[in-house]
Amino acid sequence: MTKVITYGTFDLLHQGHINLLRRAKELGDYLIVGVTNDNFDRDRGKLNVRNNVLERVEAVKATGLADQIIIEDYVGQKIDDVQKYDVDIFAIGSDWEGKFDYLNEFCKVVYLPRTEGISSTMLRAESQDIVRVGIIGCGRVARRFPSEANIVNGVFVTSVYDIDKKKSQEFAKNFNDVQVCDNLQELFSRVDAVYIATPHLAHYENIKAALKAQKHVLCETPMLLNGEQAKELYRFAESQGLILMEANKTAHCPAFNHLVVLIKSGVIGDVVDIEASLSQLLDRTGREFDPAQAGGALFEQGSYPLLPIFKLMGINYDELTLYSRMEKGVDTYTRGVFRYPRATCSFKVGLGVKTEGNLVISGTKGYAYVPAPWWLTDYFELRHENQNENKKFFYKWDGFGLRYEIQEFISCIVNKRFSSARLRRRESIQMAFVMQQFNERKNFFEI
Repeated sequence: MTKVITYGTFDLLHQGHINLLRRAKELGDYLIVGVTNDNFDRDRGKLNVRNNVLERVEAVKATGLADQIIIEDYVGQKIDDVQKYDVDIFAIGSDWEGKFDYLNEFCKVVYLPRTEGISSTMLRAESQDIVRVGIIGCGRVARRFPSEANIVNGVFVTSVYDIDKKKSQEFAKNFNDVQVCDNLQELFSRVDAVYIATPHLAHYENIKAALKAQKHVLCETPMLLNGEQAKELYRFAESQGLILMEANKTAHCPAFNHLVVLIKSGVIGDVVDIEASLSQLLDRTGREFDPAQAGGALFEQGSYPLLPIFKLMGINYDELTLYSRMEKGVDTYTRGVFRYPRATCSFKVGLGVKTEGNLVISGTKGYAYVPAPWWLTDYFELRHENQNENKKFFYKWDGFGLRYEIQEFISCIVNKRFSSARLRRRESIQMAFVMQQFNERKNFFEI
């Protein structure tokens, strides 16, 4: 029996894909099709894939041409697969001519003619309108947004607004074709969606105003400091057919998502403990130390260490106890301890205290270790009792990392997905309830 293998993203499956699969099938008796997973696509810079991996696998399966479908997860997997499945022929489109000649050492390489006049890129361009985005709030985080948005197709930053007009004018000088708006209503009239990067206490009113103006919203983390307000705005957004998403860059980072998938697959057994920490030593004259502007370590940093806890353990914990070091009305250090039915989890955040800043996930068969700064995940290890079983994973962190959350935001708009799997609405809401608990000083101790 002659085995043939081919690979592709197979986004928006079209006649060109079907023709390629048919030509590959005709080369042998058994066709294996490798479909790239979402994180691998992102890692290769493919930020505009419309269909997720499950949808793409189903589309390939529906052609009836594949005898076996596998998932491509990493660079170098093709060599492993050719040997693992005892492949005779590697087939790929002619636009890759010469790129895979190195596989001739292991099997025959055949470059198949592509169907002219059709591609997934063309279909995406034809079917996706440009999403015009306006920026509300022109602080240091917002300054990273336009260059990151330029990486993602279908996004055009058109307008900015800040209550301090000098800030918005200074902001616009650095970016071409960005219009300074005098008020929010002017900005809303020019855009389809907004990115909110205002101080924490302004988020609720900014989000509500944008949703009432029928605009999709991507809001910086922490999105809200009150769980009931978070529930209200998510419900309102969906009732209007609009996307509301929290901009937590770690949640959309390819490496972090791969880590979560691996842990959930059971590679370290049952998770019994998570420790996450994050700290910065900042200028004490800044907004972060002003209680009137919701300053403090938990409000400023808390959504990041809460992310791995809620992604892996869920939001149904039995108890949360908070311990804080308070100075002039703000917490310069907070430690939180969650008690789950079969696990405990803890986190530490600090603005006036420096800590290691790593992430450790302990399980019954091993543990995962992500070194500082873990929230910019580009490397992690899975460690076991037998050190020969340890594995190290390396990734590329591109730019400021905002491109991943922007791509997911646009994908949610295009596909009308009201909740992203990378940061579920319920997880975002529970983060807001943790902030609310801190604010109300329930089950809270100063140290």
